[in-house]
Amino acid sequence: MMQGRGVSRRRSALRTDLTILGVVGVLLIAALGAGGMSLYQQVYSPSAFVQRYLDLLASGRAADALQVPGVSVDLSIKKDTDIHATASEALLRTAALAQLTDYTVTSETQKGGVYRVSTAYRAGGVRGTSTYRVVQDGWVGVVPNWRFERSPIAEVELTVRGADVFKVNGFELDRRQVSDKGAGASPLDPLHLLVFTPGAYSVTVDTPIAATPGVRVLADKALAHTPVDVQAQPTPKFTELVQQRVGEFLTACATQQVLLPTACPFGLEVSNRLADGSLPKWSITQQPVVTVVPDGANWKIPPTDAVAHIVVSIKSVFDGSVRKVSEDVPFQIDGTISIQPDGTASIRVGSPNIDPE
Repeated sequence: MMQGRGVSRRRSALRTDLTILGVVGVLLIAALGAGGMSLYQQVYSPSAFVQRYLDLLASGRAADALQVPGVSVDLSIKKDTDIHATASEALLRTAALAQLTDYTVTSETQKGGVYRVSTAYRAGGVRGTSTYRVVQDGWVGVVPNWRFERSPIAEVELTVRGADVFKVNGFELDRRQVSDKGAGASPLDPLHLLVFTPGAYSVTVDTPIAATPGVRVLADKALAHTPVDVQAQPTPKFTELVQQRVGEFLTACATQQVLLPTACPFGLEVSNRLADGSLPKWSITQQPVVTVVPDGANWKIPPTDAVAHIVVSIKSVFDGSVRKVSEDVPFQIDGTISIQPDGTASIRVGSPNIDPE
């Protein structure tokens, strides 16, 4: 009887041990499954794929970001989007990237084999959100590969008025270097520039002639086409130069000892004749206060008041009497200013030209 009770106790203990082992096994399998799922989400999922792309942009590794599957845009892809066929890749470089911070994946959904991965971030200090389409791109063993179904590249169609040289995020460009028309590019021809998304792109002009505080655009949609128009303003130094050149031009006009100085904006018409031996003497008693304003790709001088003074003796054709004339002659000037390929300015006051400075 004692032996039977011992066997029963051993069997009960064995069942307890097996139950414990079973529970431990279930917990171990659950832990392995949870660990595998966590590893998948952090390393092998579509969200992890997008996160690595953002990591590359945030660390300024533009060349590596271009190597991510599905990023590069070839000509066949451009034909099916609004991206210009000859868009420049000049901004797809580290020097043109703005700071990308506080980025994170906010959601991941799947439909028909396409994963939509949504992100939030701060690009160049601007908060934004973007959604990327990701599809599987084969396997490496039991691990899936991924690629962007739609490239995260976008296009900025940039028109810069009043300057050929400008900067994007501090990276200097010349329109003739990035235009598909090269040196023959018109100053108002839009420039087609590829950019990364997400990304903030600030366009500024800072030359001796023109400047602007900048225009910033947030590229947040894959394969989007965004027009950007930047109007530069004349610098004080440029306006001062135009003032000087106009003053020199009018002073030169005043040296002509005729009633109607040739190619000049002032003169005096009389019905009588000059007295014998009398030549008109001109002076500029009030120089115009010149302003310079944008005019398409170039500049213009709006109509501005000025005053010349003439001293001359006039002989009457009726009675032969001589009258000395000393009077002010008000006039207005206007003009156009065009920038030459070598960077000099050609100033035209009314009809006459002033030599480039």
